[in-house]
Amino acid sequence: MTEQRWQTTARRFRVASLWLGLAGLLAFVVADLEIITGTPGTEIGRIATGFLSPDLAATEFIWQALANTLAFAFQGVALGIAGGFVLAVFWHHRLVRAGSAVIRAVHELFWGLIFLQLTGLSPLTGVLAIAIPYAGIFAKVFGEFLEESDQRPALALPEGSGRLTTFFYARLPLIMGPLRTYGAYRLECGLRASAILGFIGLPTLGFHLETAFRQGDYSAGAAVLYVFFLLIGTLRFWLHRRLVPVYLGAALWWAPPLSSAPEGTLRRFFTSDIVPAPLKGDGSLADLWHWFARLMMEQGLPGLWHTLVLSTAALLATAVLALLLFPLVSPRFGNRVSRGAGHLFLMIMRTTPEFLLAFILLLLLGPSMLPGIIALALHTGAIVAYLTGRFTLYLPARADRPRGLQGYAWDTLPRIYPNVLALLLYRWEIIMRETAILGILGITTLGYYVDAAFAEFRFDRALVLIGLAVALNLLVDHLSRRLRQHLRLSINSGQFAREPMP
Repeated sequence: MTEQRWQTTARRFRVASLWLGLAGLLAFVVADLEIITGTPGTEIGRIATGFLSPDLAATEFIWQALANTLAFAFQGVALGIAGGFVLAVFWHHRLVRAGSAVIRAVHELFWGLIFLQLTGLSPLTGVLAIAIPYAGIFAKVFGEFLEESDQRPALALPEGSGRLTTFFYARLPLIMGPLRTYGAYRLECGLRASAILGFIGLPTLGFHLETAFRQGDYSAGAAVLYVFFLLIGTLRFWLHRRLVPVYLGAALWWAPPLSSAPEGTLRRFFTSDIVPAPLKGDGSLADLWHWFARLMMEQGLPGLWHTLVLSTAALLATAVLALLLFPLVSPRFGNRVSRGAGHLFLMIMRTTPEFLLAFILLLLLGPSMLPGIIALALHTGAIVAYLTGRFTLYLPARADRPRGLQGYAWDTLPRIYPNVLALLLYRWEIIMRETAILGILGITTLGYYVDAAFAEFRFDRALVLIGLAVALNLLVDHLSRRLRQHLRLSINSGQFAREPMP
């Protein structure tokens, strides 16, 4: 008699986890993890000294940079919400869903590099770099909220009611609560995106942070970082719904979204700059193919490979960190004091953008993949650990449940693991997206070659490489979604429906 193999849910989880774990281990084996800096201990000491003695006076125009960071974020998120609403109304069209997926797959820094060529070093560049990908993100979220909302009010409207009437009177009121919660979270993300736009020259907090750290002035760099932490940490106290129009009006007054590019820049960009080099002269289709093949062999394929390796290793490190860190904020482990310290640590890690963490770690460890893996794992692991710890608040506690390590391994972890796996699969595409732009710091992912192409004014190459990053992100998003469906995982089930998903 042949042995029957039961296809249980737990077995599917084990098999999926095993394959993802093996892929992560293989990525670690082939990844470049060399520590290139000769004396990282000395540099760590200097950085620690700087963080213990922050110097606000050492950084000029820090308050102007703070105002720019806020202005770009408010305008970009507001424009993204408006664009997302328009797209969500037509979310049933496949073309709208595909277009939204493409624009949100391009990172804000890549959009910033593109708009630097179109609108110059201006507020409009910062606003559009945030607004366009956020429009795609909001469209997806709004569209899915509408699909999952109660359909009965719409059916109760008089026959012949138009699509817009149905949307505003029977659909939109049902999802306003979740939309406000998600909008507040996206503003926090917009502030992080606005800050790191300083790394490509825009006058936000990231510009002063990069300048201070590259010059070795860690006291000034620490001051800028503390100002950013204070901004994010106090968001819930100063972000009130009634004040949002005031903040938006102040943002428009402080940094009007105007272009500083010379006349004719837009026309030249689309008619000449992004036209592949072989087609600018008398080149044939064969010349175009050789140009594309050479670009793929020299930059495209190496960039794709390094992006895939780094992100896969980071996903495994994220999973390990999340499983180790969620007890820091869970009421099932530790006391109120330890949970408070855990909340503070996770708040700092998830508030600090991966790009900033990678930049600091690159100064310590050199331009290998190791700083990128650590930065992505710390930031994303803190997010997953925080949401997992929040989920344990709702687990019913038995009086006879085991304590300590046994309670973790045999009671808590098996019950929350589906949610952990769902969150990791959801973050997989986001990790891939962030991995690509780490190349701007010197790690040889796709962003490294994109940044080099922009620096050399080879915009045709840059757009092809950005297209490769988009294709990779869409592929990973598709695989993640299919795997979640296969495992019957839902990141919005249960109490997670009340949590803003990063």
